[in-house]
Amino acid sequence: MDQTLFFAHLLIDKLIVIKENLTWSEALRYCRQNHVDLVSVHSVEIQHEVMNVVKGASTAAVWLGLHNYCIMNMWLWVSGEMVCYHNWAPGNGTTQENCKLENRKGAVQSGGNQTWISLPESHKLNFICSRY
Repeated sequence: MDQTLFFAHLLIDKLIVIKENLTWSEALRYCRQNHVDLVSVHSVEIQHEVMNVVKGASTAAVWLGLHNYCIMNMWLWVSGEMVCYHNWAPGNGTTQENCKLENRKGAVQSGGNQTWISLPESHKLNFICSRY
């Protein structure tokens, strides 16, 4: 078995879409209490797995473990890591976020190209937990 196939096999059943509509903070708390964390997407392999599981979502977008650190205008994963690999939809994630009204969090679209979008954290969406 080649390394890529082996890695993809390891990811199977490691991510789960929770079909409950929660704010980003509520989703983070749920994942940490019931699984491991909101998913962090560090590679194209993990993005492909996200694209597979997000098909089962009941909302147009699904929370990821991605949040905007407004003071520095940078996106970070809940794991504390900076975003190196990215899959932003055009006009999302690459410009200064307006954090005056509400903090911004990252979600993946459940349809179309399944790219990432920036949304206010109070939106209620399905979300993806990692189980490893």
